[in-house]
Amino acid sequence: MTPAAAPEPVPPAPLRTLVVDDERNIRTSLRMCLEGLDCQVAEAATPEAALAALRQGPVELAFVDLRLGTASGLELLPRLLAEDPALDVVLITAYATFDGAVEAIRRGARDFLPKPFTPAQIRHVVDRTREHRALRSRLGELEQQLAELAPEAILETSSPAMHAALTLLSRAATSDVAVLMRGESGTGKGVLARTLHSLSARRLRPFVTVNCPTLSEQLLASELFGHARGAFTGAVRDQPGRVEQAEGGTLFLDEIAEMSPALQAQLLRFLQDKQFERLGEGKTRRADVRVVAATNRDLEKEVAEGRFREDLLYRLNVFEVKLPSLRERREDILPLAQRFLAFFARDSQRVPPELSPATEAMLQAYPWPGNVRELRNALERALIVWPIRILEPQAFPDRITGATGATVTLGGVHTLEEVEREHILRVLARAPTLEEAARILGIDASTLWRRRKRYESGA
Repeated sequence: MTPAAAPEPVPPAPLRTLVVDDERNIRTSLRMCLEGLDCQVAEAATPEAALAALRQGPVELAFVDLRLGTASGLELLPRLLAEDPALDVVLITAYATFDGAVEAIRRGARDFLPKPFTPAQIRHVVDRTREHRALRSRLGELEQQLAELAPEAILETSSPAMHAALTLLSRAATSDVAVLMRGESGTGKGVLARTLHSLSARRLRPFVTVNCPTLSEQLLASELFGHARGAFTGAVRDQPGRVEQAEGGTLFLDEIAEMSPALQAQLLRFLQDKQFERLGEGKTRRADVRVVAATNRDLEKEVAEGRFREDLLYRLNVFEVKLPSLRERREDILPLAQRFLAFFARDSQRVPPELSPATEAMLQAYPWPGNVRELRNALERALIVWPIRILEPQAFPDRITGATGATVTLGGVHTLEEVEREHILRVLARAPTLEEAARILGIDASTLWRRRKRYESGA
């Protein structure tokens, strides 16, 4: 039997583009070039026409002239992005300057193209846009996969600051440059480093993490670059380091500011020429590794005080991603909490609990110094200690409940039933077993079981 022919690959959908230029000949030449690259093209000569075209249907890529008669393409840029934040905008101009390019990128442009441009340059922009949009789609798929494995790996956000960080992350994934992730402890720098690796061309190669604060200088040098037999006491055989293990992939250096000056010099050399030596060995080795570093410290201050090399900072900080603290993205607290609860409930095979209005207010009022990690841990603990469907503030540690003071207090304006319920739930939350809780309360276990069931039903 003749084997069935392989199905023909499905061609990519045409890229929907918009050309905004007050010169008809520029619009015409760009249209012809773009249509030859399988793009659907709309044209506009003024800012108002450009905004109208954007409202008529989805656009993925816009070429915008910097000078639109008496108007400015630079001023049109934020208006376009306000209509569609996912729009990729390329500014084009015959008056290209370095400062102009920097300002365009700062305001949200994806690229800056000087006139006269060539068909090859347009093709490059179109190819990069298609690649970027494919990465954006993969980011969504990856979020679903990661959310099933690690609840803190939730990349969906309503926070403009977090959205900006994720946009930078997707852009960094298209290149091989060093990336420096800055943010407080617990903001998810490690999770996003792994996400960056998963979005990059290196995703099929290893992702290797080195936690810099956990090791002494000698052990960290050995951990990073490996060692030869006899290099130090206990080195009974040759041992490759994490750099070699990450060959072709990504090396994530967590809390890079904790690295000693001597080791910083070795790392700088590796970043410059990809060369290193194992500890106690004179042989020079090479490794093709992308370096992603993270820190919760002000590295500029560390440089000023002589604890961190300035040249290493410049090498690491080629592409910077700043992660906001959880208190700077309060609109994400409740969605994150609900997803954490769904994850932990699924893991423990129970129905996900709900947050009471008092608990929601408490979670949003608390400053979360430990950020997403602290929120995760607090909800995991609450699910373990609180037996009923509605999570009340009393399911959380005192440091969190103290943020609102939303608790029943003796002598307060509460019914006897409310005080009794509060006391029973607190004892249940702290006792290791139902029987022990019953003993503390001075009632039999069956009575306590019935009380708990009544509380669970909301009666």
